[in-house]
Amino acid sequence: MDKLRKVLNGQEDDGGESGLVTSVTGGGDSLCPSLSWETRIKGFILCCTIGIILSIIGTILIFFGNLVGFAVLYSIGTLTALSSTLFLRGPMSQIKSMFKETRIIATIVMIVMIILTLCSGLWWKIGGLCLLFCILQFLAFTWYSISYIPFARDAVKKCFAGCLS
Repeated sequence: MDKLRKVLNGQEDDGGESGLVTSVTGGGDSLCPSLSWETRIKGFILCCTIGIILSIIGTILIFFGNLVGFAVLYSIGTLTALSSTLFLRGPMSQIKSMFKETRIIATIVMIVMIILTLCSGLWWKIGGLCLLFCILQFLAFTWYSISYIPFARDAVKKCFAGCLS
């Protein structure tokens, strides 16, 4: 459990790297060093729950023909759920983690799909395209999220390979 806490706090051994960011954030790179582990877990759960609820409300709005509300709420929901990890890891550690080699493609695809979802809903007003980008956004977010679970991507790949053969 202590090892998990260290990883989530961004205290992985990274070759003794320290500098301006470490000195500004207090070393642990937690969102607020004064928050207890339990408070950060509660903040994570609350933020993630709000993100999921916003995404669900956005999805409901599309059935009422509110394309703009759908695009905005779904995208904000995704960003809120993604930002919930800031409570666990801290901002700098999370940003570094997002752009590591193992998840940089998923991160970039997710950000691009969020932008395209908003563009297709707010400016282009093309419902089918907005829905397509939303689905791709969801898949990119899912692929990004499972990258934090050891061997989860390999299991998903093997599952799909088994289903297709």
